Amino acid sequence: MTWPVHSVLRIARELLREAARDLAPTLVVVVIFQVFFIQRMPDSPLALVGGFAVVLLGLALFVKGLEAAIFPAGETMAFDFARRGSFFWLMLFAFCISFASVAAEPALMAVAYKAEAVSGGSMRALTLRMVAALGVGLAVVVGVWRIVLGHSIGSYLVPGYLIVVGLTAVAPPQLVGLAFDSGGVVASTVTAPLLTALGVGLATTIRGRNPLLDGFGLIAFGALAPMIIIQIYGIFFFVPAASGTAVVLLPSDDQHQYAAAALLVDFLIMVRNLLPIIAVVLFSSFIILRRPLADPKGLAVGMTLVALGLFMFDEGLQVGLFPLGDEMTGGLLRDGVALWVLYLYGFLIGFATTMAEPALIALSIKADEVSLGQLRGLWLRSLVSIGVGIGIVIGCARIVDGTNIAYWLIPGYLLVIALTRVAPRFIVPIAYDCGGVTTSTVTVPLVTALGVGLAEKTPGRDPMIDGFGLIAFASLLPMLIVMSYGMLATWWARARTRVKEKNR
Repeated sequence: MTWPVHSVLRIARELLREAARDLAPTLVVVVIFQVFFIQRMPDSPLALVGGFAVVLLGLALFVKGLEAAIFPAGETMAFDFARRGSFFWLMLFAFCISFASVAAEPALMAVAYKAEAVSGGSMRALTLRMVAALGVGLAVVVGVWRIVLGHSIGSYLVPGYLIVVGLTAVAPPQLVGLAFDSGGVVASTVTAPLLTALGVGLATTIRGRNPLLDGFGLIAFGALAPMIIIQIYGIFFFVPAASGTAVVLLPSDDQHQYAAAALLVDFLIMVRNLLPIIAVVLFSSFIILRRPLADPKGLAVGMTLVALGLFMFDEGLQVGLFPLGDEMTGGLLRDGVALWVLYLYGFLIGFATTMAEPALIALSIKADEVSLGQLRGLWLRSLVSIGVGIGIVIGCARIVDGTNIAYWLIPGYLLVIALTRVAPRFIVPIAYDCGGVTTSTVTVPLVTALGVGLAEKTPGRDPMIDGFGLIAFASLLPMLIVMSYGMLATWWARARTRVKEKNR
């Protein structure tokens, strides 16, 4: 495939514009707090800015590759499976594509790296990613089966969250916050748009299904699964690191030698991580559906962009976002800075980056479309972003106070279950999905660094036990707020209808 020069330049401009759009809110918040509160320059400002820029450019390449290759292939195959009535193969495809996409999810990688660092190696990054991917794959199969049968989403998610609550009471405390955080990041840049397209596409294709009531919810199943399976893994297999074990650090400059050979090896490793997605697409197309790929060259180019974008994201993460998160947290926690400044930073960084979150934008557009404008996309994004900001503030206060995270999350999810029973049916799947797409790929490293850094600086706190959980609160609050909004909107609409009827 040969592209004209003007097409390449146009794509480059689009990528830079998208990168700038995603970068701007976070950069504004960081600059404000650096200038007015921290009042000192970072130790390596050029390295931080360069790494940050590489992350955003890599993310833009990554998304462009998904749009060119993975999403069209996935949506087409889902439609073909549904039309042919091949539900067994449909569920197998759903499992495989979900497993593969979660294993390559950038936000999950960020949490996994940090977990390995602060756990002294007792929770390996690869183990966490594979366990989470397995859980999401199995959960998405259940979610697809729900759409096929036309069951209410509450019939599945309510028992699921009751299981989560029960496990939270007995799971190792080192993994509770991490399990909830993992549930909040598995459906991000890669997985969320794919699951949204799969669910809405199935509900549109199957007779008798409503895209608004039945099409949403796969992200909710995907977000629930890691909370269950990681806690189960912790109960049976997790062994905390012995006291005094040296912390396993993130890759250092010595480990990241930017020679051409080393970079090539890193890129090939990233390609290897993406091979499962390619294998799922090829197997489904040639073996199950028995038809050639519609655009093999486009798939090849798209997968190359995906691999290159993930590679740049991973390298920039180590050089830019993780150090930036540590720099900001260290500056805000030094003597002389009021605690309310830390809370304000948490709220603003959560709100600003969530408003620009690509997965949330995709979900809100689809919700606006299938609700025929009754659920405005901008309103939905604003509510979710406010919920994320409030959730991060509550999570920070919890770390400072030292309360067991289970004492917050168990009542919180019991309240979610209660609202599921009384909220309007149309809002419940969307609310659950919103809880799964709140934290962006940019937000996760900064928020994770904030939680771990705050736990390290607060006397009597354990970074592994207390440092994780901010993402959990950032996922919980939007679900509560969106369902409450649905209830208030329905009440307001009925009240206006009654007033109009009286005035006739």
